[in-house]
Amino acid sequence: MENEIQSVPVSISEAQKQVDNWIKTYGVRYFSELTNMVLLQEEVGELAKIIARLYGEQTFKESDKAYDMEDEMGDILFVLICLANQTGIDLEKAFAKNIQKKITRDKTRHINNPKLK
Repeated sequence: MENEIQSVPVSISEAQKQVDNWIKTYGVRYFSELTNMVLLQEEVGELAKIIARLYGEQTFKESDKAYDMEDEMGDILFVLICLANQTGIDLEKAFAKNIQKKITRDKTRHINNPKLK
């Protein structure tokens, strides 16, 4: 079906298409870019809370135990894709450019960092 969401791994561009399809089918419309930016921060905060409790000094409260790190990362990715779609960003192209930038700029930076050895 055209509106069916795939449960198999997809490319980033396919994920962008699936999010757009979901928004147009079920979401009525995209929230404003500002709203989505705030939602992105909210989702990152939820992930940070889980990480602080799993790997930091804080412990889970009873109300924290329902959090799921995989689900929170999925929420972050969804909202990031919404923002990319709204602003005309091709995330595959952006990612490829970012990796190339890191290869060029940082090719010896981390290898030569004594703190990482």
